[in-house]
Amino acid sequence: MSAEHPVPAGPLAVRWLAHELGPVQAGALARARIVVENAGTAAWRDLNLSYHWLDDRGNPIVWDGIRHPVSAEPGERVDHEVDVRGPIPPGRYRLAFDLVDEHRFWLAELGNFTPELDVDVAVRDASAARLFGAEGDAELIRAAHEEGYAAVGGSLDLRRRPHELEPYAPGGGRNPSFAHPLVCPSLLPPLEPNDEVAGLPAWRPEGDEPWLYDARITLRSRLR
Repeated sequence: MSAEHPVPAGPLAVRWLAHELGPVQAGALARARIVVENAGTAAWRDLNLSYHWLDDRGNPIVWDGIRHPVSAEPGERVDHEVDVRGPIPPGRYRLAFDLVDEHRFWLAELGNFTPELDVDVAVRDASAARLFGAEGDAELIRAAHEEGYAAVGGSLDLRRRPHELEPYAPGGGRNPSFAHPLVCPSLLPPLEPNDEVAGLPAWRPEGDEPWLYDARITLRSRLR
């Protein structure tokens, strides 16, 4: 790879020696192995290894991937296993690895080569999904999980509606900025309800697992 892609001279330069990627599911964590060499004249002290997900034209779909600190002296090689979260929805993507000096630049902006892999991102395995405290449209819920979402919530069909459950009234569609916990959520392991609203199990988004509130998914539950 290094013979085909010259490394620019300067303090910050990288030579990509190997990159391997395991199977990728939409929204889920995958593992990658990266071997790089510090081909510059400056030590790596504040760099992170990360990635971009691109479409087939090179347009960014996910720009800021998970960060992994990387340090190396000039001429030193490092071998890292890193987490890569699959993009949503499933499909064909290009995965580009790069190093970043946070809030300053990506090394590709300094003329460094960026390795890219063509990746078929599979649907997420929804077989272990569990719906807490309600019944609902199993097909719609499964489709949302397979699209890549680890936590799925919907509207609540209730005979009486306490004030706390007003935000969950039927009507509308997907709300990517939903500001409330998912009540009676469907969760993929290891996620479990971490909250409660009006006596019903709920999941308040935490960590970086992707989640979805879709009012078109109607959930039926009995209040305790």
